[in-house]
Amino acid sequence: MEHREPEPPQIKEEHEEPVLPHIKMEHGEPETSHIKEELQEQEPPQIKEEQVEQQLPQIKEEPAELSISQDEDRPDTDPQNRDQRMSFSYLSQLKTNMRHTGEKPFSCIECDKSFSQTSHLKSHMRTHTGGKPFSCIECDKRFSHVFTLKKHMRTHTGEKPFSCVECDKRFSDSSSLQKHMRSHTGEKPFSCKECNKSFSFVHNLKTHMRTHTGEKPFSCKECDKSFSQVSNLKNHMRTHTGEKPFSCKECRKSFNELSHLKRHMRTHTGEKPFSCKECKKSFSQVSNLKNHMRTHTGEKPFSCKECDKSFSFAHILKTHMRIHKTEKPLSCKACDKSFSHV
Repeated sequence: MEHREPEPPQIKEEHEEPVLPHIKMEHGEPETSHIKEELQEQEPPQIKEEQVEQQLPQIKEEPAELSISQDEDRPDTDPQNRDQRMSFSYLSQLKTNMRHTGEKPFSCIECDKSFSQTSHLKSHMRTHTGGKPFSCIECDKRFSHVFTLKKHMRTHTGEKPFSCVECDKRFSDSSSLQKHMRSHTGEKPFSCKECNKSFSFVHNLKTHMRTHTGEKPFSCKECDKSFSQVSNLKNHMRTHTGEKPFSCKECRKSFNELSHLKRHMRTHTGEKPFSCKECKKSFSQVSNLKNHMRTHTGEKPFSCKECDKSFSFAHILKTHMRIHKTEKPLSCKACDKSFSHV
């Protein structure tokens, strides 16, 4: 019995337990080995944590504490491995939080864009691959980004969380509100490079640019006419269908274009908004003002193909052409004589 007492079961279990394979366990000094183990387990985390806290006070502590607790729960008693895991956890958190400096280490291989986080790069890559992993449960539409899906869902719910502080209008997304605010501020951030005109919206600029390029992408299926704006094509189509949706409240006349109705309304109101800068005459239509301006400029854009004469107005050219055709549509009721003009 006296021979077995120097080696109690507890001490024997400590020597046989494969806890630290990289640390030499000397049988003659069990207490010293135990002290080394405690020092190696306790000191490195304290040093690491103090260094990170001193260098980066802005880093949130919660994610770091979470990573430490996960490591401590694992049944790995190797202090060197645990020290490395904690170092990697702090380093990962450090790199993520250091990106407020503007660093963007993740680059797209398809274009020149760079991102601060891998998740942002993955989201961006869908613009190249066409991936649409987010689907609407109400309809069959799919989207590349979750925020786009959320915005789309408001078309089903009718939610309009963004309101204008100047008026009562509400919008389903912030970009629509920002565009609307230009109607109050008068901001026109989109400028034409060919002239000095500016526009509140980019689509208005694109439409305007066709006046410089001459592009007319909208064609009529009934005839060969083309138009620079889709609204002009819609108006033109009514000349084929005979549709006249715009009616005058003062009389029974109807028109196929809103501009024609507005022009007609001036015959009732007597309004003449187009004034001549050379004299005091005013006109109800801009076309009449243009014709009038030729009396001041002497411009004669209508030329006769049979002779060298030119005229200021189209109707005068038509009258002149009867001389060459010997056309005499005007007859005298008292005799048989005919005349080309009054």
